[in-house]
Amino acid sequence: MYSFNNDYSEGACEEIMRAMVETNGMQSGGYGLDEICDEAKKRIKEKLNCTTCDIHFLVGGTQCNQTVIASALRPYEAVIAADGGHINVHETGAIEATGHKVLVCEDRNGKVLSEGVRRIVEAHSDEHMVRPAMVYISDATEIGTIYTKAELQALREVCDAYGLYLYLDGARLAMALVAEDNDVTYEDLARYCDVCYLGGTKCGALFGEAVVIFNDRLKENFRYSIKQRGGMLAKGRLLGIQFRELFRDDLYLKLARHAVAMAQKLQKGMMELGISFATPTSTNQIFPILNDALLQAMKKHYLYQYWGKLDEDRHIVRLVTSWATKESAVDEFLAWLTSYRKQQERNCG
Repeated sequence: MYSFNNDYSEGACEEIMRAMVETNGMQSGGYGLDEICDEAKKRIKEKLNCTTCDIHFLVGGTQCNQTVIASALRPYEAVIAADGGHINVHETGAIEATGHKVLVCEDRNGKVLSEGVRRIVEAHSDEHMVRPAMVYISDATEIGTIYTKAELQALREVCDAYGLYLYLDGARLAMALVAEDNDVTYEDLARYCDVCYLGGTKCGALFGEAVVIFNDRLKENFRYSIKQRGGMLAKGRLLGIQFRELFRDDLYLKLARHAVAMAQKLQKGMMELGISFATPTSTNQIFPILNDALLQAMKKHYLYQYWGKLDEDRHIVRLVTSWATKESAVDEFLAWLTSYRKQQERNCG
């Protein structure tokens, strides 16, 4: 039983595990105030070409989203997100639990549209309603699509027009950056976003995300918010070690390139077998449309995420590859699928 269910089934890449062992006996300060975390921050700043940003290491994505949004917003303010945005559908009301409403915005292929943001803001026009104060986006999105530079620029312009913060959830940012059709760079994050996070959990780390704050208004006292939300890890250097290694040379993007290459090989091979896709993607998440019989046969050999029913006989599933996905596993899956299709053709004949 091989898993294409997610991109965090495995532990951590060899480089991180080796660094963990090598530094295991050292003593350091706690709560991220140590030389290793400082070195990791320096390397990230170099990649972003931004020396003025603040960087904080947290354990997971939901923790980042809740801490960033609650820290940035006043009690009467709300955050705008796509209908399928992670904070809207996959975080158990974590944002609402802080007292902030998530306003669902018109989206296209999982991406928030600038005109949708404009309509949301203009529809919330007085003090009898929550005040929109932030736009939340994910790159890559929940359905594996990516933002273009032009789309980020349009969102930045509408945010500036209405005084909104732009926050980018980068759980799978590395995969977006290496996608074949991507034109967004590290430097564009600093240019267009007020705050973002760089995902480690889904890109070779045991755990951990790096919150990067570009807007000075969001920097003050952010560590208080981390502590209050339970995000201040006593052994903070464990996070620093991982990001130090991920941002040593090109490792972060190297791991992402492998994940994306494996997904694209899967997608191409399945297309060649006549399988259609709900939304063809260029990242490490793919969404094939499978009939009942194939789905039932596949579940005996492979793990996947069920995405939804398309009609009486067809279903959308999500297959995800990771930095650790073996090419042999992809080849075996395509061989199994080819064999299954040939058997079906013989049965029909």
